[in-house]
Amino acid sequence: MGSEKLFLESIEAGYFTNFTAQVTIAEEDKVVLDRTLFYPLGGGQNWDIGTLNGPNGILQVSEVRGRDDIFHHLGQGHQLEVGDEITGKIDWQRRYEHMRMHTAQHLVSGVVYDNFNAARTVGNQIHTERSRIDFNPIKFDEEMLQQLTQLTNDLIDENHAVSDQQMTRSEINAIMPPERTNMDLLPASVNNLRIVKIGDSLDLCPCAGTHVKQLGEIGHIEIIGKKSKGKGTQRISYTLNEGDISFEANNKVI
Repeated sequence: MGSEKLFLESIEAGYFTNFTAQVTIAEEDKVVLDRTLFYPLGGGQNWDIGTLNGPNGILQVSEVRGRDDIFHHLGQGHQLEVGDEITGKIDWQRRYEHMRMHTAQHLVSGVVYDNFNAARTVGNQIHTERSRIDFNPIKFDEEMLQQLTQLTNDLIDENHAVSDQQMTRSEINAIMPPERTNMDLLPASVNNLRIVKIGDSLDLCPCAGTHVKQLGEIGHIEIIGKKSKGKGTQRISYTLNEGDISFEANNKVI
């Protein structure tokens, strides 16, 4: 049956930090819950951390992994058992930095594809302080990186909305070229996909990550590194300028 992934229910769900759940699998150092807001490692995005408050007090969640069953790593001696009721709480600062960074990645990938000879995104890693994207085929020079930064920050300043919805492969392919959305990297058996859309048509990409609701929440990007990864692939690293951003979590318990 697996864990119900509460963070996937909507863009808004990324802003929730508190939830109730029941333990369905209990192992020596980790547990699975019937429902969770904790994002597991995947899609280039790092996992959430936080706490589980159960019958024996508060436990620290240090790592989260899995696809169907999502394992919350607690360390030895957590004492939780199948059937126990818990209240979970996400570390909001870490979650929100991932949301901003991941949305920025979508935007940068779209800008590169549209402005630099349809170079594709072939890899990414989302972290809190700096993130990276691999592009192919491309060879960035300093002028190209300056142009990329300016184009991206101009779009952020326009504060386009970010939304999500369910779409089929054919519906997505009718809007965006398959090579831009990396449709060929998804299993052929998967037809219905959750897509994240920026504005009306700035970017559209299948994604199970967490994202901000408005581009203005990102702040400005700054490209801080460039590295060749061979065979026409280049990696750029970026960070985000906090600016005047202050966005609070939704503390309602779901």
